[in-house]
Amino acid sequence: MPPTTDTFLTYAQWSGIATLVFAGLAILSFLVKWGIRFRLVGITGFMAVLTVGLFALSIVPFTRTTIPGAIRFSTVYDSGATQVVIAVPPTITVDELDATLQQAANDLFSPGRLSRGEDKITIRARTVLHPEPGVSQPLYLGQIRRSLFVRDDDSMTIELIPDNIAKLPPPPASESTSQNSETDR
Repeated sequence: MPPTTDTFLTYAQWSGIATLVFAGLAILSFLVKWGIRFRLVGITGFMAVLTVGLFALSIVPFTRTTIPGAIRFSTVYDSGATQVVIAVPPTITVDELDATLQQAANDLFSPGRLSRGEDKITIRARTVLHPEPGVSQPLYLGQIRRSLFVRDDDSMTIELIPDNIAKLPPPPASESTSQNSETDR
């Protein structure tokens, strides 16, 4: 089970208690003049940093949304600002393309992107066709535009390019279809 913000809050509480214990030991070590007193100060400082980090993870929600029907994609270009290009296989269907663009929009959202005067990020999906041996043809299939600043953007716009989608090779026939055609003979 992946950790949740509640789990990190529990970790932060226990880490805070341990930090206070080490701070008490450090103070006691200075009063009694133990030889490890400076090491205890270092341990207390480390525990304080660890506690702050765990507490920060308990505040900031980190969720990964999974869009049903989306397929794996790879990012081939990312300007770090408003332009991203993803690569998808040429066997993709229209429904998979739509879901994959939405998945990419969720996965590639970051409030740290540069806006450069725009308030939207454009994510384009492309594939590579091989019309003949030794020839590669990049083919843009569609794009999605979403807000750079709002994580739950309800106004995302998806634009598919039907002419380019029509150039894709037909999806391979499923096994049940090929078995049916053999029995029909």
